[in-house]
Amino acid sequence: MFKTMETVRNEQAEEQPTKHVHAAPIVPEGTVVLAATPIGNTADASRRLVTLLEQADIVAAEDTRRLYALANRLGIHVSGRVVANHDHNERGKADGLLDEVEQGATVVVVSDAGMPTINDPGLAIVRRAIERGLPVTCAPGPSAVLDALALSGLPTDRFCYEGFLPRKHSERLQHLRELRVERRTIVFYETLHRIADSMDDLLEVLGPDRPMALCRELTKDYEQIRRGTIAEVRQSVIDEPPHGEMVLVIAGASDEEVAAAELNGPSAALSIEQLAELAQQRADADGVRIKDAIATVIAEHPMPDGSLVNRKQVYSAVLALKN
Repeated sequence: MFKTMETVRNEQAEEQPTKHVHAAPIVPEGTVVLAATPIGNTADASRRLVTLLEQADIVAAEDTRRLYALANRLGIHVSGRVVANHDHNERGKADGLLDEVEQGATVVVVSDAGMPTINDPGLAIVRRAIERGLPVTCAPGPSAVLDALALSGLPTDRFCYEGFLPRKHSERLQHLRELRVERRTIVFYETLHRIADSMDDLLEVLGPDRPMALCRELTKDYEQIRRGTIAEVRQSVIDEPPHGEMVLVIAGASDEEVAAAELNGPSAALSIEQLAELAQQRADADGVRIKDAIATVIAEHPMPDGSLVNRKQVYSAVLALKN
């Protein structure tokens, strides 16, 4: 059958795959939008983030200077009002911003890097928006937690995020003891100034053989992932101190570790009187002050939940033994 050129062109057009036309991102009115910003590589900024920064009525930024620096790198102009929204003022700012949302304004909340509310400001306005029945949504994007987890090589099906480790040595030890039998992969943030002390405490509480990864400068030119056991990564921190922001990813407890912990569970916890006797024996044997002996014995015998016995109670028990 003879086909005209028009018929051939129509058939060819039908055979071509349909090209999807991506509509411009919508800026929702009367809504709080939590928008993720790049954690290092500006190229990770989404088209939606760019549109929100350009068109939102209000941008609540953790650091306004960093926001303008990001906009400059992206080559965009932030047309809306920019307000500071950080740890020290976000509770006081929340209702004022939500009043504007109630009047139809779009309020975009951004942190310096990554997703707001994840160890960054944003939670206060989310909670108040929920209480007031106002809409909240996310413009998802980069996440140091998920990047580090994916790159660690450790199980990702179940994990827990623990934020920054406590600053104080004693509190950090107690927190880690509470996680000794955690079976899920554990994710922490840590700073340049505390990484050496934290690695020492990880070694003390979790032992040398637990697999882990130290991830630094994620998505940047100098991104580095150090994988190995806790002992190996700790040694690398000593030999080559890391710089920049870090995420620690640590394997969960093995069946053997959980079983060993159960043997030293609640039934094996020492009483105040037993600790007092041990402390007195330690003081006599080592020739140290009883207060120092008490501190040592208490640190060596934490409670099943990782907490430590009150020193004053043990000291009173020592005095009772002497009497």
